[in-house]
Amino acid sequence: MEENQEKVQEKNDENKVENAQMKTKYCKFCGAKIPVDAVICTSCGRQVEELRKADPQIIVNNANTNTNVNHNVNTSGMHRRAVDKWTSFILCLLFGYFGAHKFYEGNTGMGILYLLTGGLCGIMWVIDCIVILTKPNPYYV
Repeated sequence: MEENQEKVQEKNDENKVENAQMKTKYCKFCGAKIPVDAVICTSCGRQVEELRKADPQIIVNNANTNTNVNHNVNTSGMHRRAVDKWTSFILCLLFGYFGAHKFYEGNTGMGILYLLTGGLCGIMWVIDCIVILTKPNPYYV
């Protein structure tokens, strides 16, 4: 038995030496002894220190050669042509029943309709004379 007690005594002495060599600190919250490198207290489980990470080196290899070009350009106004207000008004006044002002504006379909219907029975001829007078000079069609 004495031998067993001696072995136990030796192990306790070794543990004491190891504990003396191991650096410890105290928890800020509960006061328990914890290892120096501990981030979380082994007794109360609270975080004792903030995690410190090494700053990662971020390398960006960007071989992007895209040029941001808007291809959705509104070209509806690009092909419009200027029309003289007074020429169109005189054509409408004199030959409006036949759609001459519509042919002058380049609106061939409406010109043919005016030609076949007599300016849509004269009603649209009068309305077109008034509308042309309210337009700026030149106006775009």
